[in-house]
Amino acid sequence: MSAEHASIAVTQSPACWSCGGPVEAGAPFCGACQAVQPPGQMDHFARLGLQCGYGVDPAVLDRAYFALQRQLHPDRFARRQPRERAISQQQAAALNEAYETLKHPIRRARYLAGQMGVDLPGDGRTIDDPALLMEAMEGREALSEADSVSAVQALERKSRDERAAEIDALSDLFAQADHAGIRHAILRLAYLDKFVEEARARRLNMGSAGP
Repeated sequence: MSAEHASIAVTQSPACWSCGGPVEAGAPFCGACQAVQPPGQMDHFARLGLQCGYGVDPAVLDRAYFALQRQLHPDRFARRQPRERAISQQQAAALNEAYETLKHPIRRARYLAGQMGVDLPGDGRTIDDPALLMEAMEGREALSEADSVSAVQALERKSRDERAAEIDALSDLFAQADHAGIRHAILRLAYLDKFVEEARARRLNMGSAGP
């Protein structure tokens, strides 16, 4: 199966919990009685009505999210029966999780990699890429030796640029289902993200203004 179309099939109940009528798979509301339906099991892309793939247009993502949020926000169900209120909260939580995951480029990459079965280190596991380990050690040594705000800013800017380049390259890696390339890119992005934060903290400690 192509990485661009690795969406998990929807397994939602075919019957409405309220009226017992048929419900279209993945539909948030019953077409007959309009009762909100449980979120069911579907991937984040399907939940937001987006094609599965790394390349996500932020504007399209925002439109999809806010359109669904307007329909499913728990405040809209404040006067409904308890079960419907509870289901609306489940829907809102599932929708928020999908949005926050797909909105962040690294979280989106990790999620999609997981869908594809790419082996990534979990919490507590060390990086097993010798080249990346060497890069991380050299970067932190350079940061510790940087003795001026401008020197730290240069390292921070370089890492931000490299981070952006890795994110740009991920679309092609996912399209080609290049598991090794995806794994390396995600691990390097995690390192670059952390390095940028460390450089920013060091810069602020040196008296630099700004974000």
